[in-house]
Order: sequence, then structure tokens, then C-alpha cells
Amino acid sequence: MSGPARILIVEDDADNGRSLVEAIGDIGHAVELAATGREGVEALRARGADVVLTDLVLPDIDGIEVLRRIHGLPGGGPIPVLLMTAFGSVDSSVRAMREGAYDYLQKPLDLGELESKLARALETSRLRRDVERLRSEARRDWGTGSWVAESPAMREVVRQVRQLAGTKSTVLVRGESGTGKELVARALHAEGPRATGAFVAVNCGAFAEGLLESELFGHEKGAFTGAVARRAGAFERAQGGTLFLDEIGEAPPPVQIRLLRVLEDRTVARVGGGEPFRVDVRLVSATNRDLAAMVREGTFREDLYYRLRVVEIALPPLRERRGDIRPLAERFVAAAQLENGCRIDRVEEGWYARLEAHSWPGNVRELRNTVESAVVTAPGGELLASRLRLDGPFAPAAPAAQDWTPPDGLTLDEIEKRTLERVLAQTGGNRSLTAERLGISRRTIQRKIQDYNLPF
Repeated sequence: MSGPARILIVEDDADNGRSLVEAIGDIGHAVELAATGREGVEALRARGADVVLTDLVLPDIDGIEVLRRIHGLPGGGPIPVLLMTAFGSVDSSVRAMREGAYDYLQKPLDLGELESKLARALETSRLRRDVERLRSEARRDWGTGSWVAESPAMREVVRQVRQLAGTKSTVLVRGESGTGKELVARALHAEGPRATGAFVAVNCGAFAEGLLESELFGHEKGAFTGAVARRAGAFERAQGGTLFLDEIGEAPPPVQIRLLRVLEDRTVARVGGGEPFRVDVRLVSATNRDLAAMVREGTFREDLYYRLRVVEIALPPLRERRGDIRPLAERFVAAAQLENGCRIDRVEEGWYARLEAHSWPGNVRELRNTVESAVVTAPGGELLASRLRLDGPFAPAAPAAQDWTPPDGLTLDEIEKRTLERVLAQTGGNRSLTAERLGISRRTIQRKIQDYNLPF
């Protein structure tokens, strides 16, 4: 805490008040004295304080009421309040602590005890203010207030996120690739009571089965070849915070079973470990797949599906929130200039119109990439509609089976390789979008890229 701390004393006994002002001033703190409870509350409202020291018995309102009013002020919650009580007044002291007092001092005051408890209260005040600052920064950077949400569909998503942020409910976020599912998870974290805890994200489609188990639950030394030391899993790293599981539909059956167990009893056992341990984690998962259909097909556990889907938030694709396209594009134009050190002096009006007319199969992610490309390649600092590079429709219609003839001389593997290579090139190597277009899982895309040694 830089500079002298501000201590507010509320004491109606003039002699005691002067003694306290001198003693605390000698320690090096700035002190203000109020003679009544109401004066003390008004002094705090007007000039603030780092710690309040108040007598329990006052001529107007008692110290308990002073405490309540302080905690009711904007920003008053983090301020520690020390109550001074008559010697042996145990009942009053207990009542004060129940009401939220930081600590109490018995009269006549011992100056050593006063200095010690005051030092601890000031450290608590500093820590509480740091927590409030971190929460404020998290809300600013990741909260819904930073979103573009002018369309009715996105305003409804904002309403849902704000309603759910303060709860402990497990949330499933559903939406196409590129719609911002992780942003929803981060907003639920940033606007809730866990904002100062860890936010840990795991993409379930990015790991092989054994590695995903280790990533989520951790492992003990020697649990498998290469496990040279104990490793904390994502649940352990997210303790007290939020765990975001992206592409939950890619989780293989053994991982689904272990996830269900964690959700049922809130305990985790590391791979190769012994006794399970409790975890306090809020779980938010996301998918661009139809989990209900996967349940019907037997590829996703029904009991896990309902555990994950306590509450569901459906994110609309960009083509269903066209009122957000222009403000999003304006934001991306500004960001691209800042990040790439370039300048745009003029935007042709038709440029925005063409963006608004596009179907955006890759959603917000595709829009951002398209805008950045336009900004860094703009001739003469001008964005022209004719220079926008927009892909075609989401997926070209497949020819009827009877009208299609496979190329001569190609094996099935070679046809598959060429098809995969072509779609990867069209999507800029985006595995999630490629998986959607081809109707297969992202894990399968990754495996085939390795099998065919494709340069993506």
C-alpha cells in the first residue's frame, strides 16, 4: 500500500479519540476522527478509508449499525472494520463478528495489540482491493460489456450469460465453429464470483485419448512411459475457478466415464494415482456437434449429456445476427490497423454492404480474418468492396451419386487425400471448419493429416 494508510476512527469519548489519533499517527498513518456513527459513515462516504476503527457504544447508532452501513456503501465491502468493545463484552464481540466485523479490540486498549491488529487489517484491505481490481479488469476484458450485441439474438445471449454468471450451474454452450463459444465461457467466469480464480481451457479434440485423460485429470510419476514426474491435470489447475471443455463431443468413451464421475462426486483421481481428491471447479463445455443425435447413435453417454446440459446457451451463427456484422467489422478494422501498423483512410460504403450480404460459414472468426486481410492489403489505405475476398457458400452441393464418376487411376485413399487437401486449402487449414464441411470429426481430420503427411 503506497503512502500512509487512511484510518477512520469513530469514537464519542474525546479523550480516547485523541489518544487513538496520536497513537495511530505515531505509527505513520493518516487519521480522521468522527464523534458519532453517522458522522463516521459520512466521512467514509466523502473521503474513504483503508480501515475503520469504531466504538461499539455511540450516542446515535451503535458500532454494529455503523458496520452495516459501511458495507452497504459502494466499495464499502472490502474495508475492514475493527470494533472496540467494553472489557468482557463477549456477546457483543461475537455478534459483531457475525455481522462481518474484521476483528474486535477490548477496552482499555493495549497499544501493542492495536498496532498488530491494525497491520493485519491493512494487509487484508490491500488484498481485498487487489481482488476487486482483478474482478474489474476481468469484467472489462472478458465480460459481456465488451461484446458487440446489437442484434436481438445476441442481446438474448448477453441476458442469459449475466443471469447465469453468479450461479454454480454447469453450462453447455452450443454453436457453429467460430461463433465465440469460448468468449461465452470466459464471460461466465469474468462476471461471476470465480473471476479471480483460474480459467483453464482444454480442447478435447486436440488430444489423443490417453493424452486427454492425462491433460484433464493429471498423472502420477511412472503412470505410463514418459511420465517422469507428477503432473496436475486441468481440473486441479482450475481449482476455485472455471474449466472450459471445448469440443466436448470429441471426448472418447473412457474420458466420458471419468468426466461423469467427477461431475457426480466432485472428486478427481490422477492417472496411475491412488486416493481421489475433491475439486471445486465450475464446468463449462462447448460443442458444434449435435450431442442429442450422438446420444441416439450411442457415441455419447446420455447420463453425461444431461449432467453437462444443466443449462444450455445456444449461440446464433453470424448469418442470423446480421445487425452485428458492421459493428464487428468496424472493430476488426480498428484492431487490424493497430496490430499491423497500417492505416485506413477511407472505407467504401459498399464494402460494409458486401460483408452484410455474405453468409459467413466460418462466422465471426471468418469475418475477423477477412477484415484483417482486407486491411493489410488495402491499396492506398482504402477498403474497396471489389477487393474483398469472400469464399462461396458454406458447402457446395454434392453431385448425385449416379452422376459422379471417380477419376481414372486413383485409389480410394488417393481420392480421400486429394479431397481433404482441397478442403483444407479452402479453409486456410482450419481443422474445425474442414471437419464441418466434410461431416467428420476434428480428431479424424488431425489423424488423416498425419497419415497423408499433408502440409497443414
